[in-house]
Amino acid sequence: MTGETLAEFTFELHVCRLAERDWPPAGTPPGGPWIVARQLGTRGRRWDTIVIECDPAGFEQRAAFGNRGLDDDLRFVLRNAPETWGWYRDVLPDPGYPWRYVRESIHRAADRGVLETRREGNRIHIRRRYDYPEWIRRIVAIENKPDLDRRAADALARQLEYDVALGLADEVWVATQRRDERVAPALLETMPVEAGILVVDPESLAWESIWNPRSLRPAETGVRILEAGRPNVAGRFEYVEGGEKEKFRRRIAERAWEHGWRRYIDSMRQDCRHFALEADHPTNPPRCVAKGRPQTAAECHGSCDRFEPEPPSWRTRGWPIEGGPGRAVEELLAHQRERYRPCQAE
Repeated sequence: MTGETLAEFTFELHVCRLAERDWPPAGTPPGGPWIVARQLGTRGRRWDTIVIECDPAGFEQRAAFGNRGLDDDLRFVLRNAPETWGWYRDVLPDPGYPWRYVRESIHRAADRGVLETRREGNRIHIRRRYDYPEWIRRIVAIENKPDLDRRAADALARQLEYDVALGLADEVWVATQRRDERVAPALLETMPVEAGILVVDPESLAWESIWNPRSLRPAETGVRILEAGRPNVAGRFEYVEGGEKEKFRRRIAERAWEHGWRRYIDSMRQDCRHFALEADHPTNPPRCVAKGRPQTAAECHGSCDRFEPEPPSWRTRGWPIEGGPGRAVEELLAHQRERYRPCQAE
């Protein structure tokens, strides 16, 4: 047996770290950069870990638009803006919604420096600054369940069946913690054959693919399961066209670009004297010294009964970096967030 079972939050961070370092778990590297994010998806389905495999040239072009994500309205303007000056209502296609919302998007794009604008009388003229690229190659979804018994496997299998039927991602995986040398039969018996299976050893920070996934077809029409069928009761479903799925994929990829997988730290109390993060291994989960274990974003907040703010002397003495450990953590993580965008095989 390989240690005790990790909490889902801690296990999820281990999987994100592995994906950032050693993608893919089986086969050859994707031949370009990749981005790792967590807790993203659609209104009806959120994935634990997401890997966005990127086109190298498109990745560089996307970087020109900055680190913040681009929503649907911004992308509409940026993709259709002309190379030469023109009144926005002449040069943009009919958006299908009121033009005042387009003007708002134009102002937002100009404020972010990704679109050129000028006024001629009362009219706003626009000109493209950068070409918005086709930068997404593949989207891979991973569900994380460190302790996967029969009951949990059945529930997860239904979620993966939804993913396979819809085909929004190019691949779906399930990751579980290695407990002994034998893989639980529930994994192999219950999971859809299209889903890959990863076994993770947190102690050695390594993973192994014991079942490779099948490629899904995001460009084709998928099926959204609204209600699973039961004995003598028909299920409900609806078709989702490939074009609609492409919109969802872009939204997910743009949010992954902005947030990555380390944003959980923003909701935690880095200014607590018990908050600890290893400077040599900042991708490791943070730890609570008072509790002697990794904590979750949900429990690490101001209402925690063990919360203690940094003493003022820590700030005045410049320990360990000027501003106290909370500031040190912020600077360390700011550096780490910059690393997840150019993440690629070395």
